[in-house]
Amino acid sequence: MLSGDKRACAKLITAVENEPDKAEKIISEIHQYTGNAHIIGITGPPGAGKSTMTDKIVKALISEGNKVGVIAIDPTSPYSGGSILGDRIRMQDLALNPDVFIRSMGTRGYLGGLSKYTKNALKILDAAGYNYIIIETVGVGQSEVDIIKIADTIVMVMVPGLGDDIQSIKAGIMEIGDIFTINKSDLFGADRTAVEVNMMLDLTMDMDRRPPVVKVVAVKNEGIDDLVNEIKEHMNYLKESGKFIERRKNNLRLEVVELIEEQLRKIVISHTDRENKLDSEVIEILNKNKNVYEVRDMFLRAIK
Repeated sequence: MLSGDKRACAKLITAVENEPDKAEKIISEIHQYTGNAHIIGITGPPGAGKSTMTDKIVKALISEGNKVGVIAIDPTSPYSGGSILGDRIRMQDLALNPDVFIRSMGTRGYLGGLSKYTKNALKILDAAGYNYIIIETVGVGQSEVDIIKIADTIVMVMVPGLGDDIQSIKAGIMEIGDIFTINKSDLFGADRTAVEVNMMLDLTMDMDRRPPVVKVVAVKNEGIDDLVNEIKEHMNYLKESGKFIERRKNNLRLEVVELIEEQLRKIVISHTDRENKLDSEVIEILNKNKNVYEVRDMFLRAIK
């Protein structure tokens, strides 16, 4: 993998997805080789054209001699547990390029617009020498903002005609964009959407850097060069302002906290599941003999 072998990358990503014990060993061993890639998050609502835009951005980057990794997140069915992995199909013509690695990952029920294993897959591609790594999230709403925890540059993809005027100024995903792009800007309403986004940005007074709004027609490859230039400019801004290290530190802090929470959750569950103790305490709550806080404190004392 360290020499850039694509098959080795694929096998290691499969291992970190399916074998938690192996994952810790793999990530620990490659840690010293990570931290060099520019991580780009592509996010936005369903149907905004994120996959097409990702495809065009990758082609623009590899034409300059870069190696690009793509992690495309697809929704997993809550019924069958399967995932169509359509993003890989849309970018099929890139799959054989030696400078491109594409991996589709199902969410497997994980909320936030990403897969639980995205961070580990990202580290493997980083260590393998891909200097740009693009993470394309599932189609998101107003609360799936996990991409901010791992990306250096977040491209928010929007399209005309998604809803009323207020839709563009709602909190959530609109607050995390470093670059806003209006895709399908050859459609009616594109100028109005761009104006609405700019108005929303004008209302935000505490910005050190005003995110640019770029009009793009991804399917026609129009505006992609401007978008790629803005992505590079954002990285320059992060490094010159010192915010690059700050963002990486914050993301690592969040990752460590999440890992601690996950381990604590396992410990709590192992204690509460003994001899159906949790079920019996739930009955006590149901019968009004105890309240939820009393039961919480009882289990915490047992763990201590």
